[in-house]
Amino acid sequence: MTEVALSWLLTKVSSPVVGATKLHHVDGAAKATELSLTDDEIKYLEEAYVPHRLVGVMAQNTREDSGEKHVWSTGNQKILKG
Repeated sequence: MTEVALSWLLTKVSSPVVGATKLHHVDGAAKATELSLTDDEIKYLEEAYVPHRLVGVMAQNTREDSGEKHVWSTGNQKILKG
């Protein structure tokens, strides 16, 4: 499951952040780079996903709220328009 999940994530971002506390976590992450998912496999993995509203800290992580003070804010942070 680890290799498939990370291989899928690599189709979405160039460098996912992976938490590894055990050697087999590192091994699984490394093996994911050797796995190539087909378009059909990616579609199969994504078909059950149902988008939902963000809650908690991530719900506040928007361009509109970038000027507001939050518990997690430090310093003078700005969200750049891209």
